[in-house]
Amino acid sequence: MGARGVFLVTGLPATGKSTLARALARALAAPLLSKDSIKEPLLDVLGAADPRASRRLSDASFAVLFALAAEQLGRDAAIVLEGNFRPGEHEAAVRALLAGQPAPPCVQVLCRAPEALRQERLRARAGDAARHAGHQDAAWVAVADPRGDAFLEVPGPRLIHDSGVTDLDAACALVRSLAQQHLV
Repeated sequence: MGARGVFLVTGLPATGKSTLARALARALAAPLLSKDSIKEPLLDVLGAADPRASRRLSDASFAVLFALAAEQLGRDAAIVLEGNFRPGEHEAAVRALLAGQPAPPCVQVLCRAPEALRQERLRARAGDAARHAGHQDAAWVAVADPRGDAFLEVPGPRLIHDSGVTDLDAACALVRSLAQQHLV
């Protein structure tokens, strides 16, 4: 039996969310929806003159992500969602997504990295011409903002992935195992 449910990959910027989510989607043969894949085209069209405007585009991107996820779950048994999901803000949308499904688990993976490594990654991103400028990676350098470094309060198994230590294949296998254990 293939994987079922919502696989939510979250964490602070530069903790390895995108890398893990892509590997997990391949391992599960599941579609991947990423908040940044939605936000970047919005930034190209609408721009974001200040942090408040950028936050509004993030909010809009998450709304689109959840709408697409609900539609996708109608066709597929599993879906991987990636973004810096915000505790206290995104639980209702995840619960609504799960309510429309026949008891799929929501497996959450909170990505972390040692702070020195995370800062190194942010500095590298800030200097990478291929990275979308709308991410404002330079603004995150030397900011230890704990918001987003927590699980959402939704039912289901949880796993912390330390991208500075844990092998991607091992992490994907563990996530898949957690999902299988929690199927109803």
